[in-house]
Amino acid sequence: MTAVQQPTTPDLSWLESVSMSQLERNPYPTYERLRREAPLAFVPVLGSYVASTAEICREVATSPHFEAVITPAGGRTFGHPAIIGVNGDIHADLRGMVEPQLQPVEVDRWVDDLVRPIARRYLEAFEDAGRAELVGEYCEPVSVRSLGDLLGLQSVSSDQLRDWFHKLSRSFTNAGVDENGEFLDPEGFREGDEAKAEIRATVDPLIDRWIAEPAETAISHWLHDGMPPGQTREREYVYPTIYVYLLGAMQEPGHGLASTLVGLFSRPEQLEEVVDDPTLIPRAISEGMRWTSPIWSATARISTREVTVAGVDLPAGTPVILSYGAANHDTGRYDAPTEFDLHRPPLPHLAFGAGNHACAGIYYANQVMRIAMEELLEAIPNLERDTSEDVEFWGWGFRGPTSLHCTWEV
Repeated sequence: MTAVQQPTTPDLSWLESVSMSQLERNPYPTYERLRREAPLAFVPVLGSYVASTAEICREVATSPHFEAVITPAGGRTFGHPAIIGVNGDIHADLRGMVEPQLQPVEVDRWVDDLVRPIARRYLEAFEDAGRAELVGEYCEPVSVRSLGDLLGLQSVSSDQLRDWFHKLSRSFTNAGVDENGEFLDPEGFREGDEAKAEIRATVDPLIDRWIAEPAETAISHWLHDGMPPGQTREREYVYPTIYVYLLGAMQEPGHGLASTLVGLFSRPEQLEEVVDDPTLIPRAISEGMRWTSPIWSATARISTREVTVAGVDLPAGTPVILSYGAANHDTGRYDAPTEFDLHRPPLPHLAFGAGNHACAGIYYANQVMRIAMEELLEAIPNLERDTSEDVEFWGWGFRGPTSLHCTWEV
């Protein structure tokens, strides 16, 4: 009689040695191994289960047995109620507060007039120089200036906006915990606290004015829209979502654009196609967002009852981090996912999330990236990456190139 071979449980002791610095520098090897051995697994340094495949991320994000929860570092950074970590009536109110200005028909009305002059202004500063570092001189500035003006923060410099989102990002992704769930680096939140104090000092007087005199700015609409006559939302209720926007909504278009450019530089023949046919730009951006998702692993869900996912029994109250960047490299869904390929079959990706907490600004972010790319390639069609400088990507929660040195003949 042939013995029945019992299934073996993978040895996941290697996860004990995974560090935050590894995940920030290059999360892909860790997540590739997770997808292969345990696509839903507890990662000690994160103090949470992690979903690393497209199927499981989508299942958890859309399951009625999970609801949104903010990661501990995210909660420490944004406070409550941040739009990415609430549910029920509060989530419905916050989405109803931000979504009207982000509907495609509304965005189409003003986005070109908003973004194109900003892109041209930054291009004029360096297009005759024959070289530039595009993350710092173009991609991030266009992203933060566009959103800053939409929010009503025209008085805040682009450098200040960039400084705020970098500080908030480092705070939000200061996620490492010990075996007791205590933060490994409590001081890692200091920069975020400094940024929030600066934001409050700047935005409080604007809110005072917008309460008395409503204006055509996003934050003014957040205060007034849907409220009974003579009433506004409390600023303490709105501020956590302001912080979310000053981080994620400013970071995503800038780093999505930069990542797309790096991807195109890796395929010069495809860059040439895009230069020759700008109608390919949206397709290139979609592939760039899949290839290196700017919001890589920054959202989470928590089980509302005992549930089994991917063969793993999760008690009620179990948090699961959704690693959308890992899901977008799932070899079960994409052929050669580590390669940028403009001509990849247009399968949906998860760079903007899934379920009722999917990014509210999908259309807006795509339009900012499209316009910025159109202006860049029209002004500098012979753009080349400066191969004497390396391109380093950084980040686990939010990911993108730290710099992108380029040259061109003037």
